[in-house]
Amino acid sequence: MKRRVLQIASLVFICWGVAQMARGAYIHSKASLAQALIRRAWSHPGTKGGPPKPWPWADTTPVARLGAPMYRVDLIVLEGGSGRTLAFGPGHVTGTARPGESGNVVIAGHRDTHFRFLKDLEKGDLLLVEGRDRDLIDYKVVKMDVVDHTRADLLRDFGDDRLTLITCYPFDALVPGGPLRYVVTAIRAPSPRA
Repeated sequence: MKRRVLQIASLVFICWGVAQMARGAYIHSKASLAQALIRRAWSHPGTKGGPPKPWPWADTTPVARLGAPMYRVDLIVLEGGSGRTLAFGPGHVTGTARPGESGNVVIAGHRDTHFRFLKDLEKGDLLLVEGRDRDLIDYKVVKMDVVDHTRADLLRDFGDDRLTLITCYPFDALVPGGPLRYVVTAIRAPSPRA
């Protein structure tokens, strides 16, 4: 009888583990597929002045391209910072400077998909932002901070041209969300392409 209970308990734990792995694979697959559809929408400008929606029922559109060449990162950024938007890609936080414009451009992303590369960034690393006008802007990473999620001052205009990237922290947390955010600040740098 005891052996039978152990077999059933083992089977339950194995099934639970497989289900958790499948859930994780689904989240990463969804994020990758969404970036492919969003990239297609970014590449084919719409006829009405902006990029088309990545899929017919999308409530957001691509607004920028974010790159970290040293880390082989090339992401399309969506408009909006809601959880629904961030499930498909990094999101430009509405109310901050638009990508490609002067001011504080704030982009948020999930730590376990699109923004997992933030943990590897170092001071001096190059980040690239391509706005809707297709001009490429260089930013140099100047600092990384861990802050409380209530720090609304991160969204304000600091009087310079900066890129602020925000994700949840710690990167290896088992429970999503939490009270801490990892913030990367990068300042606009002269372009070597000019």
